[in-house]
Amino acid sequence: MRDTTDEEFRAYVAARRPALLRTAARIAGEDAEDLLQAALAETYLAWERIGSRAAVDGYVRRAMANTHISWWRRRRRLDVHPSGDVPERPVADDAPRCDLRDALGRALRRLPERQRTAVFLRYYEDRPEHEVAALLGVSVGTVKSTVSRAMARLRDDAVLGAARH
Repeated sequence: MRDTTDEEFRAYVAARRPALLRTAARIAGEDAEDLLQAALAETYLAWERIGSRAAVDGYVRRAMANTHISWWRRRRRLDVHPSGDVPERPVADDAPRCDLRDALGRALRRLPERQRTAVFLRYYEDRPEHEVAALLGVSVGTVKSTVSRAMARLRDDAVLGAARH
């Protein structure tokens, strides 16, 4: 029985790891690998208790969120309080990366809901077209054309935005 469970879990991790790692990166940044590993360890321990295999992604995401919150609380208690000392080296400026992420978020919000959902499932969740089609209740051809139109609109927005600056 345990061998079957181990094989199911290994197959799940092999199939979903890239998408889960992207989610972990959005949550924890450079600690994404550690966060995902901790969440997968928790999921492995609960594998037989998870009722539906369709619910596993949600379980892993919730485990990542809870683990990250715990880490944040633990670090916050250990934080050093500010002092009057100025660091010798300049602090890294993440503003350009944040600006790009904000611009992408704004561009995605301008898309119609169906296009936004298709792009999210296809590229952010890294799901194959047939899976996106099943989730949206449409044909694979509809997914392809919807994503194509969305990407064209995002490209147009990027070109127009660059022309304004």
